Amino acid sequence: MAAGANGFDGRVAWITGSGRGMGRAHALLMAARGADIVVHDVLKDEAGETADAVRKLGRRVFVAHTDVRDVAGLRQLVHDASAALGPIDILVNNAGIGQHKPIEEITEEDFDLMFGVHVKGAFFCTQAVVPGMQTRRRGKIVNISSIWAMTGAGLNTASHYCAAKTAILGLTKAWAKELASWNICVNAVSPGGVLTEMPIKIQGWDKIREKEKRVPLGRWAQPEEISYAVAFLASAEADFITGQQISPNGGETIVGI
Repeated sequence: MAAGANGFDGRVAWITGSGRGMGRAHALLMAARGADIVVHDVLKDEAGETADAVRKLGRRVFVAHTDVRDVAGLRQLVHDASAALGPIDILVNNAGIGQHKPIEEITEEDFDLMFGVHVKGAFFCTQAVVPGMQTRRRGKIVNISSIWAMTGAGLNTASHYCAAKTAILGLTKAWAKELASWNICVNAVSPGGVLTEMPIKIQGWDKIREKEKRVPLGRWAQPEEISYAVAFLASAEADFITGQQISPNGGETIVGI
């Protein structure tokens, strides 16, 4: 393994939902390690802030605001970003939404939006980059799932979210086998609790502090702690890892040992 194999040396990384939260953390860590970044978020001001932070790290950046459910828009994004930065080497399917509702209150619109952002978005972002990766015979795809894909949300009442994140794991396994002959590695990161804007807004600090008591390490993660797992799977250090799941969750769930 070459020295500096965890660096990115000018590789281009497209990170969906990178305007804030975990997505921003992923973008900044990869930029700090040498990647040029496609910042992609429907939140324009937040995407601009991430882009400015990437530039301050001395890396090139392309900013896009396409909805991940817009298939034609995603294909155009890949064309434009590749023209600006070069071919996309890494895709992190991070864009996501959250919603807590019991099953009897989840509407068809809620369900379609949840699967549209998480599953349709990940599928068609991946479809848009795969041809170029196949041509170059290399690529890294990291899908962001959730601890709830393994455990369910229980009393947190978010079954449509759990189902969408579980579907992400199914795509990960299928793509890992389908794309292996082109040296394209596909893996998933399934975080436990992470202190980002979304869960703080949905659940509030009192509920989060109560949940932290159930974590053996006694706390939720900072976004950067999830980014280390993402960056590892996107790096040359993980060239023989595909179809796998890492769950940074502080020991809340321990499986597969």
